[in-house]
Amino acid sequence: MTMTIFERCAAFVTGHSWRVIAMGLLATVVMAFGLGRDAVAPRAIGEAELDTPAHQALERIQHSYDLRQPVESYIIVRTSEDDEADALSQFDVLNGLRFQAALRTLPEVAVSLRPGDGLHGFENLIGKALCAFDNAAEPITLDGRPWEETGRVPQGDCPLAVQIARLEALTASEYEALREAVLSPSSSPMGANLGIYLPMQVDEGVEDDFRARAIVMSQHYPAHIGLTEEAAHQAQLAVQSELSRWFDDAFIYGEGIVKAESTRAVTESFRYIAPIGGLLLVALLVITFRSLKDIVLCLVGLMLVLLWLQGIRSWLQVPSTSILIAVPFLLVGLAIDYSLHVVMRYREQLEGVHGVPDARQTKKAMQWGLVGVLPALCLAAFSTAVGFLANYFSPLVSIRDFAVVSGLGIVATFLIFSAIVPAIKTEMEKRCAGRKGTQVQWALGRRRIGSGRWLAALARFAVRRPRPIALGAAVVCVAGAIAATGLKTSFDRTDFIPTAPPQWMQILPAVLAPGRYEVRENVDYLVDHFRLLSRLLDAEILVEGEVTDPDFLHAIERVARRRATESGTLITDSPASLMRLAAFHDAGFAQAVRERDEDGDGLPDRDIVPLYDALFELAPERAARVLHRVDGRYESARLEVALLLNAQSEAIASDIREVARHLSEHAPVHAIATGPSVISANVQNALFNTLVIGFSITLCVIGVLLTVLYGWLHGGYGIGTILLVPVLIALAALLGAMRLLDIPFNSETVVISSLAIGIGVDYSVHIGERFLAQERLAASLAERMETVLTGTGGALLGSTATTVGGFGVLALAISPPLQRFGIVTALAILLTFIATMLVLPALLVLRERWIDRKRA
Repeated sequence: MTMTIFERCAAFVTGHSWRVIAMGLLATVVMAFGLGRDAVAPRAIGEAELDTPAHQALERIQHSYDLRQPVESYIIVRTSEDDEADALSQFDVLNGLRFQAALRTLPEVAVSLRPGDGLHGFENLIGKALCAFDNAAEPITLDGRPWEETGRVPQGDCPLAVQIARLEALTASEYEALREAVLSPSSSPMGANLGIYLPMQVDEGVEDDFRARAIVMSQHYPAHIGLTEEAAHQAQLAVQSELSRWFDDAFIYGEGIVKAESTRAVTESFRYIAPIGGLLLVALLVITFRSLKDIVLCLVGLMLVLLWLQGIRSWLQVPSTSILIAVPFLLVGLAIDYSLHVVMRYREQLEGVHGVPDARQTKKAMQWGLVGVLPALCLAAFSTAVGFLANYFSPLVSIRDFAVVSGLGIVATFLIFSAIVPAIKTEMEKRCAGRKGTQVQWALGRRRIGSGRWLAALARFAVRRPRPIALGAAVVCVAGAIAATGLKTSFDRTDFIPTAPPQWMQILPAVLAPGRYEVRENVDYLVDHFRLLSRLLDAEILVEGEVTDPDFLHAIERVARRRATESGTLITDSPASLMRLAAFHDAGFAQAVRERDEDGDGLPDRDIVPLYDALFELAPERAARVLHRVDGRYESARLEVALLLNAQSEAIASDIREVARHLSEHAPVHAIATGPSVISANVQNALFNTLVIGFSITLCVIGVLLTVLYGWLHGGYGIGTILLVPVLIALAALLGAMRLLDIPFNSETVVISSLAIGIGVDYSVHIGERFLAQERLAASLAERMETVLTGTGGALLGSTATTVGGFGVLALAISPPLQRFGIVTALAILLTFIATMLVLPALLVLRERWIDRKRA
C-alpha cells in the first residue's frame, strides 16, 4: 500500500527521531550564531520611506533656515486655596529666584540651559526690573512709580544673586506696587508675554487669585554644543527631583519626564504582571496538559520558536519597529496551539491501550497521531505564511519586514512543532514506556465530564440548529461592520501617557506595587489652565512664491487673529508677527510701516522688500527663522505653528493643511503644511492604509490557497471559502468590540488584529481537516461532529484558554499601549475561537446537507 507524503514524514520523524533532533539542534546553533551579528539600529515606521510634499518641504526648511530651536519644559508652581498668599506673593517669587539659582549649580542642568533665558518666569520680570532700577543713573524709589515716565516697567540685566538681594530688601508696599505694574497691560515690561507665565483666566482678564504660575526651562537644541537628547532629558529629571525641596506643590512637564514615566510604566507593569501572568499560564498549562513532561516539552518548543525568530531577524538584518511587536505573540499563540494538537492527537491514539504502554505502542501512537495532525498543520502554516508574505510587495519597508519575519516565523514554528517537538516527544515516551506510575493522560475534551460534556453539547447544537447559528453569525458580522464605521482611526498624543494606577493595586506587596503617575493629570492641568504648548516645532508651514506681496502678510493676519483650528493650532511666528514686534520696539521701523500702511491695520500695503531688509538689520536671527533670501531675493517664508498637548495627530495635520490652503487661496503663494506632527500623520495614514490593504490581500490569498488546496486534496473547492468565513466574522466582531470599548483602530491595533487572521486560519483548518478526515469513520453526521469538537476542539479550547489568559493579563498594565495590546489580543483570540467552534461547525453541517440533497 502506497504511503501518503504525510505518512512518510511521520514515519521518518518517529523512526529517526535522533536524526531529526540533531538537525533541529544544528539549525538552532545556526540561528544562535545570527544573534552575534551587529544589531541594526531601530527604525521608525515609515522612516525615509515616503516622499510627500510635506517631507520635501521639511527638507527645504532644514536646508534654508537656521532652526536650532530650544527644547522647552514647563515648571508649574501652585499654592492651595488654604494659603493666605498666592503664587505671586513676595515670598513665593523670591523662592522662585532662589530655586533658579540652585538649579544653575547642578552640572547636568547648567550645561543644558540656554545662556540668558535658560530659566524664565514671572519672578524674572520682577528681578530684571530691579536690575534696571539699580543700573539707573540716579537712585530710584519704587514708591514713586518710576515707570510712569516711560509707560513701561524697564528690564535690566544682573546676576540672580543681585536680583535676590534686591528683592529681599523691598518692603511689602514696594513689592505690591511693582507687582501691579508688571501685571498691568498698560505698564507691563515691553515685549513680555504674561500669558506664558500665568493661567489663562488671568491673561483673559477674569478675576483670579493667582494660585499658579509657570517657569519655562529652555534648553539647547539636542546635538547643539554636543548636547544629546538623553542629556537634555536627564536635566529635566534632575529638576523634577529638586521640586519637592523648594515647593509644596509643583511639577515639571517635558519630553524627558513623559519618556521616563512611560518607560517606568512598562517596567512596573511587567513587575507585577510577570508573576501574575506566569502563575496563570502555568496553572492553565497544568490544567490543559496534566503532565509535567508535556508542559516542559511545550516550553522548550516555545523557546526554540522565539530563538529562531530572533535568529531570522538577525541574519536578515531586520531592524526593530513597533509593528514587529505582534510577530512573537502571533508565533507564541500558534506554537501553543500546535503543541496541544500534537500532544492531544498522540493521547487519542492511546485511548484503546490498557495499562502502561510499551515503547512500540508509544512510537506507533506518535506516528499515527502525527499523520492525523500534519495535514492541518501543513495547510494552516502554508496558507497563513504565504498570505502574510503577500505583504512583501508593500511600498513601505517596515511592512515588507513584517511580511518576511511573520511568514518565515510561521514556517519555523511549523517545522519545530511538526518535526523537532514530535521527535523529542517520541524519545521521551520511549524512555518512560513500561515504567511504574506512567499513566496515559486522556486528551482534553474526550471524556464526558467538564469540557468534554460542554464540547459534545456544542456539537449536538451545531447539528440540530445550523441555520439559526449561521443567521446569528451574519447579524453579528453586519453589526460589527456597522459599529466599525465609528471607530477612531487616529492617535491622540496623550494616548501613550500612563494614567494613575487603579485602587485595587494598593493591595499588592510593596515590592510589586506601582508608583505614582502624574504626567497625564499634569498634562490635563496644563491644557485647562495654561497656554503652554508642547514644542513650537511640532508643525510649520513653508510658503513659496511671492512672499513679498502685501496680500501674503494680510492672509497670515486673518489666520493668526483666531485660534486657527479645533485642535488649538495657532501661528506663533511669521513675517507678519515679526514685523509688528519690530514696529513696537523700533520707532524708525514703525514709521516705515505707517508710510506703507494704506488701510490703517498696522501692516504695509506696498513696498515690502525694504521692510524685510530692515528686519534682517534689526533682528537678523529672528528674521532668518521666518524669511529665506538668496542674493537679495526673498524666495520663501516660514510660519511656526504651536499645538495643544492633547491634540490628535490627524486633526493637527488636517488643521494645518487648512491653514496652508487659506494662505494659498488669499495670496499669490504656495503654502505647504509640514513639521513632525504633519509628517507623523502622513506616515500613520500611509501605514494604516497599507496595513488594511495588505491584510485584505492576505485574506484573499489565504482564501484562494485554501480553495485550491482543498479542491486538490479533497475535491471540495467550496470548503476553502467556508473555512475563511469564521475568520471574517471574528474580525467584524473584534472591530465592533473595539468600538464599544473605545479602542482606536489605527496602525497600532490593526497590526494586533493580524492575530485574528493568523490564529483564525489555523483554528479553522484544524476543524475543517478533522471533519473531512472523519467522513468515512463516523456512522452519522452527529457522531462525526462530536468527534471533531471533542477531539480537535478540546485542543483548541486548551490553546485558547492558555493564550487568552497569558496575553489577556496585559490588560492589567498601567502602560496604555500594553493595556490595549492585552485587550485586543485576548479579544482577537477569544472571538476567533468562538467563531471557529460555533459558526464553522454549523456551516459544515449546512454544506453536508446541501451535498446530500444534491446527490439525492
